[in-house]
Amino acid sequence: MNKAEKERAAVVGKNWTPRAYIKSTIEAIRAQVGDKKVLLAMSGGVDSSVCAVLLHKAIGRQLTCVFVDHGCMRKNEAKEVKAVFKGKFGINLIQIDAEKRFLEKAKGITDPELKRKCIGGEFIKVFEEVAKKLGRIEFLGQGTIYPDIIESGVGGHKAVKAHHNVGGLPKDIGFEGLVEPVKYLYKDEVRKVGRALGIPAAMVDRQPFPGPGLAVRCIGELTKEKLDILRDADFVFRSEMAKAKLDRKAQQFFAIMTNVKSTGVKNGARTFGYVIALRAVATQQFVKAGIVELPFKFMVKVAEKIATTVKGVNRVVWDITPKPPSTIEWE
Repeated sequence: MNKAEKERAAVVGKNWTPRAYIKSTIEAIRAQVGDKKVLLAMSGGVDSSVCAVLLHKAIGRQLTCVFVDHGCMRKNEAKEVKAVFKGKFGINLIQIDAEKRFLEKAKGITDPELKRKCIGGEFIKVFEEVAKKLGRIEFLGQGTIYPDIIESGVGGHKAVKAHHNVGGLPKDIGFEGLVEPVKYLYKDEVRKVGRALGIPAAMVDRQPFPGPGLAVRCIGELTKEKLDILRDADFVFRSEMAKAKLDRKAQQFFAIMTNVKSTGVKNGARTFGYVIALRAVATQQFVKAGIVELPFKFMVKVAEKIATTVKGVNRVVWDITPKPPSTIEWE
């Protein structure tokens, strides 16, 4: 048993239950934070949602959630996050539009690891700036989960890819420390905690979404044009999955901008457009994942709709590779 596994075992024992975990975690947060303030990186995904509610129950108004729209969110996602957390839960939420800033920072970067680190680093800078404007905020909250730690090679595991929320705080950052309430939980365990907290099923069962967002589903350099195309293609795929009632078959399903262009035809004329890939996987702990066998006719229908309605796309392919050897995300 390596270091990370020992730390998880100490937190999540054999007799683990969601309610017991909630109680002990709230106590641990209060002991760590005291009367100080926490700034939470809110993505709207399952992990940060459960984090937000745990922190809110533990420290109430000492918590400020910050949702940064870095230009790599899914279609309409920024509006949905604001409606749920500010409207339904009454959590103190600040929303920041930083699309231009992030795309400028990532300009020219094509290496997946450098892209992840660039976005993660810029996130930290944004939070530090917000903290300074709000006054003294001592802690940074993050929705790190155990698979993030495993894949980042922390605690004795072999590194697969870097996660922006793993590795601790940079030496020059203006926070005293990190608060990570679900750090040693697998994704299925996070969902169980969310249900026990009373978070609506629509939020708890929501697809996981990586911190860098569509940046890890947009191969090559990030541009607004490519991200907008990906947003529209992804929206078509997710909408059609819901209409066909196939959305419950997969834990994750999404589109990928491959950065490859191919020849096509539209209205009798030649086109040269992007190739979009579609991916749907089934998994519980997200360490391994199998492919969801979606109906072939359905996939043909979706591919045709994307290729004919999303401007800039003329070909769609289907990724049917399990994890391993592939990872769930393309980057």
